[in-house]
Amino acid sequence: MKIISYNVNGIRAALKKGFLDWLEAANPDILCLQETKAHKEQLDLSVFENLGYKYTYWFSAQKKGYSSVAVLCKEEPNHVEYGTGIETMDFEGRNLRVDYDTFSVMSLYLPSGTNDARLDFKLNYMDEFLDYVTTLRTQIPNLIICGDYNICHEEIDIHNPKQNKNTSGFLPVERAWLSRFINSGFVDSFRHFNKEPHHYSWWSYRANARNNNKGWRIDYHMVTKTLEDRLERAYILPEAKHSDHCPIVVEISK
Repeated sequence: MKIISYNVNGIRAALKKGFLDWLEAANPDILCLQETKAHKEQLDLSVFENLGYKYTYWFSAQKKGYSSVAVLCKEEPNHVEYGTGIETMDFEGRNLRVDYDTFSVMSLYLPSGTNDARLDFKLNYMDEFLDYVTTLRTQIPNLIICGDYNICHEEIDIHNPKQNKNTSGFLPVERAWLSRFINSGFVDSFRHFNKEPHHYSWWSYRANARNNNKGWRIDYHMVTKTLEDRLERAYILPEAKHSDHCPIVVEISK
């Protein structure tokens, strides 16, 4: 079972950059998208159906052209959960979950803290989300939360930790929260297999950052420890260039 997560920074823009050819070649069983910036009715879903994704689910922000997540599936899930039921979170379209017999997959797009107001929103969101997931896991123990967390966890996950220590995405309070999240019973699937530096999933458009590999690893497949023995592989696909992010992959046994 191959699951790919990809912040596409606008699905309509990505489609114009060869996204469908990439998707056909990558061929995941489940594709989690973040920052689609589109409502379902703005898209021709047949282009995904033609590649075998007959079951596509879209949870969009109230504000058009903003945020929003999606999950594309080859096999029909037992249940689809749109949002979290928390009013302060769901209006921005950041959480979408599909449930199968032995596991569930969530596409997550955590807010960025671009200014003081958004940082406060992000920190509140993080706390509410952790409480939500803690409760959710009592009902769904086998959970894979895929997406853009907008946080680098450790110094190894960012190209210049000292320079960015006061930048949102690498603030001590954000990193501490991600540690709490992992310690609550999750595995960072990529680090489970790869302990090496210089692996990133996002690069600024400025200063030729991507070509110089001056990036941040802010996209994760967080897998509950109950699924740890089913992990097969986890890796990053930096050569896919439809966005300022790149896709990340986790493979689990069925």
